[in-house]
Amino acid sequence: MTADASDAVEIRNALLRLRRTTGLPVAFGGLMEAGRQMRISELSGTATHALRSLVVTSGNGLGGKTVVLARPCVVTDYSASRQISHEYDAPVAVEGLRSVLAVPVVVRHAVRGVLYGALRTAQPLGGRMLDEAVEAARDVERALVLREEARTLAAGGGAGAGREQVREAHAALRALAPKIADPGLRAELLDACALLTADATPSERVRLAPREVDVLACVAAGATNAVAAERLGVAPETVKGYLRSAMRKLRARTRGEAVAAARRAGWLP
Repeated sequence: MTADASDAVEIRNALLRLRRTTGLPVAFGGLMEAGRQMRISELSGTATHALRSLVVTSGNGLGGKTVVLARPCVVTDYSASRQISHEYDAPVAVEGLRSVLAVPVVVRHAVRGVLYGALRTAQPLGGRMLDEAVEAARDVERALVLREEARTLAAGGGAGAGREQVREAHAALRALAPKIADPGLRAELLDACALLTADATPSERVRLAPREVDVLACVAAGATNAVAAERLGVAPETVKGYLRSAMRKLRARTRGEAVAAARRAGWLP
């Protein structure tokens, strides 16, 4: 799938996280383009523009090796390493980088991009630093998957895609949102949820709390209270409380009436 500007933002945010959690002074990365090339588009902490827009071919250099193997790769001294080829020594030297790690962004078994972290001294990179870099890549992977699913559902809805599939996706996305620690990613996920109810605007006369909508979304997808509780990470009694509150606001006597009323009010797809 072709990358867009919002995908690049995910790379940028991940680089900031990588530097914050590891203490590495330099981070950079980019997404795969057509064919077997990756373009470095995002820089954080660099002193020059030597790496900007550098095209990395699969198999070449540290990043190219990471793309081929689809796993993290590390070198302690880039220019002297015998573990990689050296097509990109010149820009790396201009930036003054020595120890470098590279972590792939993998979506549905395909490498979609690479995140790099680097030091200007030759020191081992591993352990916590590598773990944090992998977690930063996972953030990007989750964001790309969710965005692609939202795009697919939005496009399919206009072509007569099954409403049940849309409702199940809406419930799953809302259940996932509270589990995401990053506020920016969480907000973007909820924006993706909003795409699934784009044909309706929530009524000003019926104001539901976010958790009430979450519970109703699960119920609309056919979940029992126990299943909804498991999805949302709360107790079944908590689900019942939110459901009772939503039913009262919607003036509904049954779960089915509550779901129907929430749909008429624009809260559910």
